[in-house]
Amino acid sequence: MRRLYLSSLFLFVVLPVAAILSNVGTARADVPAEAQQYRRDLTRIAQAEWGLDAPVATFAAQVHQESRWRFNAKSPVGAQGLGQVMPSTAVWLAELFPDTLGNVEPYNPTWSLIALVSYDRWLADRIKGRNACERHAMVLSSYNGGLGWLIRDRKLASAKGVDPLVWFGSIERFNAGRSVAAFRENRGYPRLILKTWEAQYIAAGWGEGVCS
Repeated sequence: MRRLYLSSLFLFVVLPVAAILSNVGTARADVPAEAQQYRRDLTRIAQAEWGLDAPVATFAAQVHQESRWRFNAKSPVGAQGLGQVMPSTAVWLAELFPDTLGNVEPYNPTWSLIALVSYDRWLADRIKGRNACERHAMVLSSYNGGLGWLIRDRKLASAKGVDPLVWFGSIERFNAGRSVAAFRENRGYPRLILKTWEAQYIAAGWGEGVCS
């Protein structure tokens, strides 16, 4: 989770997403041993927020992408913990979910997992998609780069005659003003989670996913 970014700047650019994503989805990695100690907690947290059919493998894949299950991970830009929450977003989430998050503790594994799952739920309640897979791709794009950017990218895609409820091969091709580096990272984020890591966690017995 990088930040909630609601800038008023609109720079309408369409970039060749096929070139940007040429290597995305080819990465391979086994489920880290470190993940097993959090499996039960993640399942409990996901089912409490999303129901008994919660896509636990999807959330596991997201944690994998964010931190490789290192509870003390800290990115160069300051994102913290298993879910790589930025400090300002951590404060906002604690205020949004005071009963479950309370004090801000991004390096507490349970706190970080609740923050990730709860924020995904908050985003999903505000995003429509053609199906669960497409919607969750937009959720992940928003988790990574901010809901405001998704809204602008979708508005641009719609203006160009593209289905605003489809992410893969549709909205993901449109850039409403991000830098090339930010655009590349943001488009790779849902693809790696949903097209690579999710299937590996399903195969490892972590439950259902939204796309596989």
